[in-house]
Order: sequence, then C-alpha cells, then structure tokens
Amino acid sequence: MTRRALLAYPFLPAFRAKLEAVCPVLGPFDPRVGSTLSPAEAAEIGVLVTLGSLTTDGAVMDRLPGLGLVCCYGSGYEGVDIAEARRRGIAVTHSPGANAAAVAEQAMALLLACVRRTVEADRIVRTTGWKRGPGGGLAPARGLAGRKLGVFGLGAIGSYIAACAAPFGPEIAYHNRAPRADVPYRYFPTLQALAEWADILMVAARADASNRHAVSRAVMRALGPEGIVVNISRGSILDEAALIDLLQKGELGAAGLDVFEHEPNVPDALKQLPQAVLTPHIGGSTVGAQAAMQDMVVSNVAAFLRGQRPLTPVPEMAGT
Repeated sequence: MTRRALLAYPFLPAFRAKLEAVCPVLGPFDPRVGSTLSPAEAAEIGVLVTLGSLTTDGAVMDRLPGLGLVCCYGSGYEGVDIAEARRRGIAVTHSPGANAAAVAEQAMALLLACVRRTVEADRIVRTTGWKRGPGGGLAPARGLAGRKLGVFGLGAIGSYIAACAAPFGPEIAYHNRAPRADVPYRYFPTLQALAEWADILMVAARADASNRHAVSRAVMRALGPEGIVVNISRGSILDEAALIDLLQKGELGAAGLDVFEHEPNVPDALKQLPQAVLTPHIGGSTVGAQAAMQDMVVSNVAAFLRGQRPLTPVPEMAGT
C-alpha cells in the first residue's frame, strides 16, 4: 500500500510532527498543480490531507494515482468531489464536532459584539468621543432577552450556539434539512420562514453547492432594520454584496462575520461599515479545537494505513 501523505496546506509544525509519527509526509504542495510533484512522488501518495474549502476534484485525483484517502482538516468538505471520490474508491473523512464548541464560542462573541456594539464602544473609549454619563453617548442596546434568534443548521455547531444563547433569554428556533425530535426549539421548514419570524440569524449550516447564497437578500431583509446576521459557516452561503447593500441602506441592523466569500479578500465597502464586526476565520482557532482536529485526522490516517475503515467518514460515505 502507498504510505506517503501529502499536505495540501501549510499546517502547523506540531500537526505535521503527529502525522510523521504514522507515515512519511510530503508538502505542503498544491495538488492542483502537477509540476509541484514528480511522477514518482505523486504515485507514492496514498493520503491527501487538505482543507474542505480547497478543491479536490477529478483533476487532483488524476495527479495522485495511488490516492486512497482524502482527510479534511475540520468539519467542512465542500471542496471535495464526493461522487468522483466514491467512483474511484477513495475514502473521504472530516473532523465532525472537533471544533464545534470553539466555533460556537466565536459565533456568540460576534453576536454579543453586534448586540452591544462593542467595537463602536471600544472606539469611543479610545478617542475623545466618550460623553459624560452612563452609556458614553451610545443609545441603549436592545440586548438579547426577549428577541427571536434563528439558527440555520442545527448540527454540532448550531446546537452549541443554541445552548450558549439560551441563558441570555431569546426565543430560539431553527431551520435544518429535516426537523429534529431531540431538541426543544421550534422548527421552520424553510430558511425564509425562519428569517421572517426571527430578528437574529445565526448561520451554522454546512456549505455546499446546493446552498450557495442561501442567505439571500430576501432572507436578510426579512430580519428587519434592527436585525442581525452572524456567519461562522462559509462565506459562500451568504450573499455578501446583498449584505453590504442592506447594511448601507439601513435595511439590516448589523452583521458579525468570521468567514467571507473570497478569503482572505474582504470588500473595502464591508470594512467601512461600523455595523459590521469582522474577524479572520478564527472560529476553530483554539488550542483545544486544533488538537482535537489534528488527532482526528491522524487517527483516520493510521486506520487507513492499517487497512481499516475510516473512523469519521463524511456522511455521504458512512457505512461504505
């Protein structure tokens, strides 16, 4: 069996060291570019360790003829052509739940920053804009108590978000591909219906080609002029141009974004909006989450090299 692993991304040295304990590692190389690997090296690659947002299609698989396993670091795998991988007998794994608590934590940080206008308040303190008296000149915030918070995607991350938000007192509902019998929250069969009910939308759905721009102009406008949208999923799931336009026109109140459509590029118009709180895709960047994702990838690679079934296959390959 081919026993080399190829890194498609410059992962942290500690992660590389963990992988090297189970097999030789090459890279980081971009597997989409054939010239980065010699034919002999390419033929020895049995495992590709990548990010879900990077493209792993038939062309990449053609360049790695010995490929048997694609390991996505993190829960997302939207860049992998699952149908083509299945046709070729290539297993695909991800790291479900490993960073769920960390990403939910970032979602709540963004939500609270939007609700309480933390960035604007910080700027007032750092400048001469602080007016005498309580509130420093800022109008009172609505807070979260009594508001309607909708979660788009009640998987591992979305469930953590709902649990974290509940003690603040909002009413919580959700939209999922299907309703869940194990949660106490109201279910809406469409995202539009959820947005029409809610004034806060937390985007935690797994992104793929089927839900590109699912958080559309109509969905965001339905939240109202005091509405808030927070996205910690993928930038592709939200119509960024429509978001900017709605914020500029005052048809949406605020946005908290940890992900963007064309990372690492963020539109200047978005950066200039004081109602937008922006962070550089740091949701899963905690020590514990990184260690958990690393260990899950290494465990999948080790199982593959022993001839065993993957431990955390993507849902489309579960049971195969």
